[in-house]
Amino acid sequence: QVQLVESGGGLVQAGGSLRLSCAASGSLFKFYTMAWYRQAPGKQRELVAVITPGGNTNYANSVKGRFTISRDNAKNTVYLQMNSLKPEDTAVYYCKAQAGADYWGQGTQVTVSS
Repeated sequence: QVQLVESGGGLVQAGGSLRLSCAASGSLFKFYTMAWYRQAPGKQRELVAVITPGGNTNYANSVKGRFTISRDNAKNTVYLQMNSLKPEDTAVYYCKAQAGADYWGQGTQVTVSS
């Protein structure tokens, strides 16, 4: 069982920045592929960014060049740096650990005002 706790969401104006954090439990974090997803009201949950144990990353086209996913294995934490935020980035952001099974955090709200 892996527990994930997200933090860092909030309200920001368009063009601003936020950094989300997701702290994982346990001692095997460095072996997990970690990902950020988001779900806007009335829409399906979508993949935002993913980082492998080796540090390879991939992004949704809608966030490329604006968002950066990173990880600190010593802190069991994955981050999502979000710059140049747009109102359409408004959503609940979730982190996921691929650790045999998939484990999800509780989500953190990001609201971008125009």
